[in-house]
Amino acid sequence: MARLRELWAPQTRLLTIGLVLTITFVASESLAVITVMPVVARDLGGLRLYGWVFTAFMLASIIGVVAGGRATDRRGPAAPFVAGLILFSSGLAVAGLATSMQMLVAGRALQGLGAGVVPSVAYASIGRRLPADLRSRMVAVLSTAWILPGLVGPAISAEVARAFGWRWVFLGLLPVIVLTGPIAVPALIRLGKPATISASEHSLLDATRVACGAGMILAGLTLGFGVRDVLIAIALALTGLAVAVPSLRRLLPAGTLIGRRGLPATVLSRGLLTFAFFGTDSYVTLSIIAIRHASTLVAGYAVTGATVAWTVGSWTQARIGDTWEARRLIRTGFLIILLGIGGMTLMLQPSVPVAEGIAAWTVAGLGMGLANSPIMLLVLRQAQRGREGRESASLNLADVLGTAAGIGVGGAAVAAHAATDLRLGIGIAFGAAATVAVLGLATTRRLPGGLTTTPQHTTDVESAASKPP
Repeated sequence: MARLRELWAPQTRLLTIGLVLTITFVASESLAVITVMPVVARDLGGLRLYGWVFTAFMLASIIGVVAGGRATDRRGPAAPFVAGLILFSSGLAVAGLATSMQMLVAGRALQGLGAGVVPSVAYASIGRRLPADLRSRMVAVLSTAWILPGLVGPAISAEVARAFGWRWVFLGLLPVIVLTGPIAVPALIRLGKPATISASEHSLLDATRVACGAGMILAGLTLGFGVRDVLIAIALALTGLAVAVPSLRRLLPAGTLIGRRGLPATVLSRGLLTFAFFGTDSYVTLSIIAIRHASTLVAGYAVTGATVAWTVGSWTQARIGDTWEARRLIRTGFLIILLGIGGMTLMLQPSVPVAEGIAAWTVAGLGMGLANSPIMLLVLRQAQRGREGRESASLNLADVLGTAAGIGVGGAAVAAHAATDLRLGIGIAFGAAATVAVLGLATTRRLPGGLTTTPQHTTDVESAASKPP
């Protein structure tokens, strides 16, 4: 408890409050969109683009993540943070005024640019400002910022959509950002530029190529489910691979794509984790509303349960991180998520109560909380001094790419079966997520040993006392 109070000491208070509020409104938007998207798709008539509403957000985040990491390492965190808020707010406005699913997808892409910058700034600031034994507690505090949106956000967004229309789910957040977003800026300004600036930086051109290539691959998957478009789909997917893979290898630590032991496997595990979780999560409310014909409010319970359980898991890992190895926590998280996916798959059957699916996905949220934070802490533990922005950007790149791939694969299956057997399409999405979770379990064998609270080498805060602050 004494260590936790240090996060609210005068020298760190503004940073803590500002980042918590920022995560709160980003969480509110994320949970609200997941809850009301079945209503939006019905209103705009674009179920085939359902997955792209989320995928466009995540692919654009790839560019935002890299831009935020580069700018943080070169100029300090304040300027990219403000730019991220402006982009995110602009995207909210476009989405709220959308007259078609295509316009909504464009607005979500603009949001993604801004949302990609914010976590890069946050993680780099945590790595530079806090000692190793406080980082896990700060991550848990940031996870707590999801509690209030998780408890009331889905219910409020469902009621707002019913009473005023779904557009106000987006537009209603704009005043909140204007009032709370700038609070962290003074603390970020005081952090200033890092003492050591890496000469090797992520390339925005590479990030753009990865985003475009991934988009082509996912578009190819969508077309590939339609028999008439198989040749075009193969051409798109192969072109996307040719565009994305060389750039991705430059953006990620060497050996990430093959899961090389250490930092590369750690970064890869984050991508596999987000694929498994969000590749299911994005279709939970659709399965409850469109397949089981429950209300938007009931679907929101699944979102709330998973979010609150995620926070519980994050606090649990912070408390037991002194005794449990990080890879043990991550492995446990993958196993729990697999159980949750299995429960959601069973709920697609009419004989299984919706409540059992909601309970299963709540359990999956606990697994995500246990696994997600230790991965980030392992990356920060292995980051070189002055390269926290670069390594956190690599982590977030794997994060958003895994999420985009998971949602995109599921979206392709949903789009292919939207007019014939939606239950089958969602089942395929859940099956793909479960398969990747199994791969994630295998990858945990290559993670570094040790506790997240123990510095691995002299580049951590405590062991770098002889270096410039």
